[in-house]
Amino acid sequence: MTLGQKQRAFTQMIARLIDFAYANGYELTFGDAYRDPRVHGEVGVKKSYSSAVSVHKERLAVDLNLFRDGRYLTASEDHKPLGEYWKSLHADCRWGGDFKDHQGRPRPDGNHYSMTHGGRS
Repeated sequence: MTLGQKQRAFTQMIARLIDFAYANGYELTFGDAYRDPRVHGEVGVKKSYSSAVSVHKERLAVDLNLFRDGRYLTASEDHKPLGEYWKSLHADCRWGGDFKDHQGRPRPDGNHYSMTHGGRS
């Protein structure tokens, strides 16, 4: 799958994730989506708070702010139903709630929804 094909599939699947969230009583706002390389550095270059290898820079990730009953939910665990649904949409879908650091210790980023590309998620 080319990068462009992945970007288009990602956008369509994000729409499905948003529909799923609202159908299950959640509300969302967008956090970080595209991270412009002029501000955040090219892939492989760290220029700001953004990871050097962030798929946000390739339009393959979005951070979603989650709400239920008017409350902003910040725990990664709060995103779990959405994360599980997201992972079911495509083999390349990754949920930040499953992330681990370089030593294999949990490093959840529950509001992060992405697709892998070039070994990065």
